Amino acid sequence: MRTAVAVGAVVLSALVTAGCGRSIEGRPIPAGNGAGGASSEFADLLTECDAVTEQKIAETVGVDSVYRGFFGAICRWEGDGPAGVVKVTFNWFETGSLDREREAGEELGYSVEGTTVEGRRALQMRRPNDASSCGVTAGDSTTGIFGWWVQYTSSGADPCEAAATLARLTLNLSN
Repeated sequence: MRTAVAVGAVVLSALVTAGCGRSIEGRPIPAGNGAGGASSEFADLLTECDAVTEQKIAETVGVDSVYRGFFGAICRWEGDGPAGVVKVTFNWFETGSLDREREAGEELGYSVEGTTVEGRRALQMRRPNDASSCGVTAGDSTTGIFGWWVQYTSSGADPCEAAATLARLTLNLSN
């Protein structure tokens, strides 16, 4: 039994060593010392959250100010105003499609309607039995899609109008 275990250990060791025994061509460069090339490709990563200023987001949803709680492929803000707490979400998918978003919304049981934003095909989505939240997803100016979701914690303001306005502001970057 000891011999079988010893042989197994030797074989395993040889497999691990063989798997780790390859070399990679190139010259190592310390982080932050790259000059152009692939490292500059990601220089503006995560600036999509700045597509609409926080001041414009606050004005659009009817609050004095918003604060960013998270940013990444999905950006989130929250504000408090006359309509209570408002939650705002922005997302973008560089290779997304409206057809896939429609499928996803329908799979979740949302009501999904076709609409337009600045002349572009778009979707408006609502959760069942939730009149205080709404999302608008539109095609990006180049490729992919982006969307805004607005959720009021108390009723009053129209979340679909707010989401559509944020989508218009996203496409009209001069604002």
